[in-house]
Amino acid sequence: MLDVDPGKATNRTVVTFVGEPEPVIHAAFLAIKKASEVIDMSKHKGEHPRMGATDVCPLIPISNITMEEVVEYAHKLGKRAGMELDIPFYMYEEAATKSERQNLATIRAGEYEALPEKLTKPEWKPDYGSAKFNPKAGATVIGARDFLIAYNVNLNTTSVRRANSVAFDVREKGRIKRKGNPITGTIMKDKKGNPLRTPGACKSVKGIGWYIEEYGIAQISMNLTNVNITPLHIVFEETCKSANKRGLRVTGSELVGLVPLKVMLDAGRYFLKKQNRSVGIAEDELIKIAIKSLGLDELAPFDPQKKIIEYQLNETNTASLLDMNLPAFANETASESPAPGGGSISAYVGALGVSLATMVANLSAHKRGWDERWEEFSDWAEQGQQLKDVLLQLVDEDTNSFNAIMDAFRLPKGTEDEKATRSEAIQAATKYAIEVPYKVMELSLQSFDLIKAMAETGNPNSVTDAGVGALCARAAIHGAFLNVKINAGSLQDKKFVTKTLKEGKQLIKKADKLEKEILAIVNKKI
Repeated sequence: MLDVDPGKATNRTVVTFVGEPEPVIHAAFLAIKKASEVIDMSKHKGEHPRMGATDVCPLIPISNITMEEVVEYAHKLGKRAGMELDIPFYMYEEAATKSERQNLATIRAGEYEALPEKLTKPEWKPDYGSAKFNPKAGATVIGARDFLIAYNVNLNTTSVRRANSVAFDVREKGRIKRKGNPITGTIMKDKKGNPLRTPGACKSVKGIGWYIEEYGIAQISMNLTNVNITPLHIVFEETCKSANKRGLRVTGSELVGLVPLKVMLDAGRYFLKKQNRSVGIAEDELIKIAIKSLGLDELAPFDPQKKIIEYQLNETNTASLLDMNLPAFANETASESPAPGGGSISAYVGALGVSLATMVANLSAHKRGWDERWEEFSDWAEQGQQLKDVLLQLVDEDTNSFNAIMDAFRLPKGTEDEKATRSEAIQAATKYAIEVPYKVMELSLQSFDLIKAMAETGNPNSVTDAGVGALCARAAIHGAFLNVKINAGSLQDKKFVTKTLKEGKQLIKKADKLEKEILAIVNKKI
């Protein structure tokens, strides 16, 4: 269970849970069944459109599964629910059985109150379950779709009509064209009699305006169905433009349910670029910028650990060296445990080296009188952040690779098959224990480009920081190579060993040369 997000005014709760397919659809079935028992739709009222006790149940591919497979599971859920529950079920989006049922809004048109008549029509026969109206449970829509972001933007008005005007400006569907008066004028139609529309500013966005009594404000309630086409921050900006044009002001916004990490990072970078500020800052700082710029904490605190899906999916029970503070990390290294060892320390030293160069890039981007160069240094800083983040991951990964070797040695070795399995596991773990520090060498060598550029062209007041960064990068490469060599002695794949050691020696030579060049630049400037 990742998130439970109830809304008082909408009288609607969004529940997000993840897992392997079979347990997920079983849990979804139980949730639909329980909702039909405890919710009475004949007495239900709320601001959000709805048609059933379980209104909509989308299945979303998160990882290691295709959309085609998700569609199959959606139909498996629909079939079971239709057979065991006295509820009409419709399939939508990628799981739709008819093109006219792809859009949820089309299926839900008229909402719960329209169901008695709708269910008597042949074209609205459910995909699964009975066509008989269930006054208590209503009807449920099941489907397969990509990740959707439910997003509300707050306005400094109580007028639903004005909020809808903004929604029509922003959403892809736009508004109906009329002759003369845009509100009361005659609706313009095409040759087939369908209303003509003026499209809104944002593709893949659905939206309506509503009043939230709980907050005493009107909101634009939107669904972003493809943030690769229209990112969340662009939706926010377009909403601000429309509101300002109409004498309104956006005061903040809220996310219902969870949001992908990329959406928040892209928003943070977007707002920093608008300020001509470096985007090469840490992930948590980018997220803070996004939260404040979008006003996501206006109505309630916004906790990234609870609202960002990748953070929720992290295994919280897995111990990480990176979760330790500096004294704890040093103490753990100094303990009698063999890990973390030289490999993890080499990765961390490499991360510190590139972090120093990134700091110089950020200081240079903000240096008085260098305003026209902010983007140049921002690009360098962004590269540095990327290298730093991967090197930090390798701090834990090196320890994990050592533990994998220990686990392989603990495998049973009684039978011939067990011996073969154990030997194969030891060799695979040993090879990975070579690949991890070798990756540290490669990344630390890449960091020299940034370090040298900062020594040559960065803020001169921080040139010694670039010099220390070079010392760290060289130490990381030499330290990681010691780990490569000691593990190479146990690997049976001699071709791989020969190639890796030869290339590793070349990395060492390049690192030594670059370190000398950078220190020469540093010493000349000081």
